[in-house]
Amino acid sequence: MSRLAHGNIEAVLFDLDGTLVDTAPDMVAVLQDLQRDYNIEPVTYEFGRTHVSNGALGLLNIAFPDAGEEIHDSLRDEYLSRYALRLCQKTEIFPGLDELLLRLEAAACPWGVVTNKPKYLTEPLLEQLSLTGRIVCAVSGDTLEKRKPDPAPLLYACDAAGVAPEQTVYIGDAARDIEAGRRAGMATIAAAYGYITADDDPGRWGADQIAADTVELAQIVLKAVNLSI
Repeated sequence: MSRLAHGNIEAVLFDLDGTLVDTAPDMVAVLQDLQRDYNIEPVTYEFGRTHVSNGALGLLNIAFPDAGEEIHDSLRDEYLSRYALRLCQKTEIFPGLDELLLRLEAAACPWGVVTNKPKYLTEPLLEQLSLTGRIVCAVSGDTLEKRKPDPAPLLYACDAAGVAPEQTVYIGDAARDIEAGRRAGMATIAAAYGYITADDDPGRWGADQIAADTVELAQIVLKAVNLSI
């Protein structure tokens, strides 16, 4: 039986993009604008959305498939500069998850974020979403020398939260999230509603449980922390 069924989880950690926060509307819009400026037909929002968890380079790979590595590096700088200017125009917490956070906070259950997004984007985004004062820790992709799928950022977050890894659950929408969580000794939940490409399958990631949507995610998490009704 999954550790999530025992009600002894004491901290909840989320990936950011595609798990806790829906950043795709802004990230894909910036990509589409960049393509238009280079006279390239923009990718569809639906296609771009599935690649958001792969970060700027992942998005540029689908938007400029014929560009070389050097051009991608230049485009990455341009993309990130533009994205930083419209970080939270249409970005929102996924529906239902703010209510989950409120339940966790009311029960004094610490929650945090571990993302590969760089700090200079992560922290302003959390601030604009009014999450900064509520979060126990925010570990970005450049907080440490290593990043997911290495478990180091998750273990660092546990230290910040004052909770043992085996009493923590990590939730993410990519295989690297689940790999990092498992290597850290945590329980894991795959967010199947997130940014997942058509050729990927959350069922192959090895997560303890899979949440098809945020309603199911809330149910799993509340049961894991012994707060289910």
